[in-house]
Amino acid sequence: MEKTALIFVGIVACLASVASATAGIATFYTNYVPSACFGSNPQGNMIAAAGDSLWNNGAVCGKTFTVTCTGPRNAVPHPCTVKSVTVKIVDHCPGCPSTIDLSREAFAIIADPVAGIINIDYTQYA
Repeated sequence: MEKTALIFVGIVACLASVASATAGIATFYTNYVPSACFGSNPQGNMIAAAGDSLWNNGAVCGKTFTVTCTGPRNAVPHPCTVKSVTVKIVDHCPGCPSTIDLSREAFAIIADPVAGIINIDYTQYA
């Protein structure tokens, strides 16, 4: 009985985490400094720029998001890996076609960079 209850709790927890993800679009960029949030202070390679829908006048600066590729947005077949990546928002990407503009290194973890643009699910990391 305890084993069944534990399995049920695990399934519910997994479904809750999937249900809280938000669908979006990701692209990538390669010039990381200066940034709108941190100026000329480098923040590493696991970073991203927020598109207009997330930017909120810079309120998202320094927040971390876990991003997972969910599928293609163009003719590149099967761009996704099975991995997710956690990135820190360091910049603004005004007018970007994406929700999150990932560093090239972060994008390459979740998808083939040849794709250039992908569908994603993302969650803000608590």
